[in-house]
Amino acid sequence: MYYVIVNPASKSGQGRDIWNHLRQIFAEREIPYKVLFTKGAGHVAKAVAKLTAFEDDGIVQPPIKLIILGGDGTMNEALQGIRNFDRVLLGYIPTGSSNDLARDLQLSKDPAVILQTILEGKCMRSMDLGLLTYADTSGERSRLKAKTVSDKRFFAVSSGIGFDAAVCEEANSSRFKKMLNKLKLGKLTYLAIALRQLIAAKSVSCDIYLDSEKEPIHIKRFLFTAFMIHKYEGGGFQFCPMADATDGKLDLCVVGSIPKPVLLAALPTAYFGKHYMFSAIRHYEASKVTFHASIPLWVHTDGEVYIKSDCITVSCLPQKIRLMM
Repeated sequence: MYYVIVNPASKSGQGRDIWNHLRQIFAEREIPYKVLFTKGAGHVAKAVAKLTAFEDDGIVQPPIKLIILGGDGTMNEALQGIRNFDRVLLGYIPTGSSNDLARDLQLSKDPAVILQTILEGKCMRSMDLGLLTYADTSGERSRLKAKTVSDKRFFAVSSGIGFDAAVCEEANSSRFKKMLNKLKLGKLTYLAIALRQLIAAKSVSCDIYLDSEKEPIHIKRFLFTAFMIHKYEGGGFQFCPMADATDGKLDLCVVGSIPKPVLLAALPTAYFGKHYMFSAIRHYEASKVTFHASIPLWVHTDGEVYIKSDCITVSCLPQKIRLMM
């Protein structure tokens, strides 16, 4: 039995049509399945939590086979609901606007090819899982998310604090995003918002503690920090081209004291992973990071923004995800 979660609004509203084509593959191969269509923020996490609420009755049970048809955000919400990662096999059919996870996994662009590969069951891959913990959850809430916020969030691709999260927060509520996505110009949304956020960015300092180091990395003026499991973020930007999703470590891209005009020149180079030529952009590795900012800033996990925070801890859980691909 396969359980399929479909975001019908993904790929500019084509998610349901893509599923209607894929379900014929299940029928042709006489493979049983159950499908669930997403119904807004929080729905997927609750459904997955119910599905994976295993009772420890001493009997060895087969793993739940769960396929996500949607974007990185749909996958992110599904992760929040999983109660025991050791008893879940995940499949991913990307139909989002960024698809950074699929890009790093080098998945086919044909959903039918991906599904056929999943159902054949010949390849299994283990991947690291990111865990973000807020020091407190009393900060300013995102305009689109639930009023209550958990103090922990998982992520598959990346997390970030500062400029990149602020761009995600504004883009997710942009009335122009859906229209531009339909025209396959969705990246223009992020570009326009990024420029506006960059101009309005305040001077913020931070302290970054890597693993068990007692002395922090202090940055007097910083723009953002990305905590990466995979190479890509934001629709193909290689913020950490050296990232390895199986090494048990986070790769950090820390953008420090850099003049805004220089940053405008640096951002395009990040699409090719060449941005470390700028001395104010630095790379670090760690299994666990504690981050303190001088003021609360937006925080994202896989592009999903819930709350502002001035203190977070980000950890890497080694090879916690088991992916059918």
